[in-house]
Amino acid sequence: MTHMPGNNESSQPCVGIIMLDTQFPRVRGDIGNPATFDFPVRFSVVKGASPERIVHRPDPSLIDPFIQAGRTLIQNGAVVITTSCGFLAFFHNQLTSGLNVPVFSSSLLQVHLARAVIPPHRKVGIITACKPALTTEHLAAIGIDDRGLVTIGMEHSAEFSSVFLGNKQTLDQGRCSAEMQAATEQLIQQHPDVGAIVLECTNMPPYSRVVQKAAGGLPVFDAVTMINYAWRVIRP
Repeated sequence: MTHMPGNNESSQPCVGIIMLDTQFPRVRGDIGNPATFDFPVRFSVVKGASPERIVHRPDPSLIDPFIQAGRTLIQNGAVVITTSCGFLAFFHNQLTSGLNVPVFSSSLLQVHLARAVIPPHRKVGIITACKPALTTEHLAAIGIDDRGLVTIGMEHSAEFSSVFLGNKQTLDQGRCSAEMQAATEQLIQQHPDVGAIVLECTNMPPYSRVVQKAAGGLPVFDAVTMINYAWRVIRP
């Protein structure tokens, strides 16, 4: 699956996105929708890489297929690689070792930046698809400790979890938006000292404005802000 706006040459420089094997809708704003970006992107789906095998029980047998997908994308013009799941932070070191272009494996890499731009006494809030599944090992793999981090998960949000964790084929965007708003409000109520928010899940960017409004205008970092940044860094 590819998207190369403005040029049909396979070698055109682009962002390569390694995709999980999913069936849920990819609305505009989701990194799996090419209309999200104003620069060339190319996709490669890793067959069998379900949310279950990445989020709930990271499967090391998928590392080689992910690396091969990345190498194929590079051969076809990718100058930077990213993925369609924030939980792939768990395999960040293997991906960077196996691929010869910069790898932005997870939106969680932006925790570093979020920490740097807010006062030291403020916390970074993480909204994740599944809080119990996001471990200190995921964070450690990308050089992050849990100092000053607070997390809320969407695993009990009926629409979000059934679509993006359960791989449902339909999506009620209104319900999902309301669930994201509710989660943000709960996070801020429980932790009023949050100074920035990082959205772990690559399916959350369509709701970033809702999150920011619910958080009173705090900076919100998501997978799309990361990929836009990655492209501008590589292709200034």
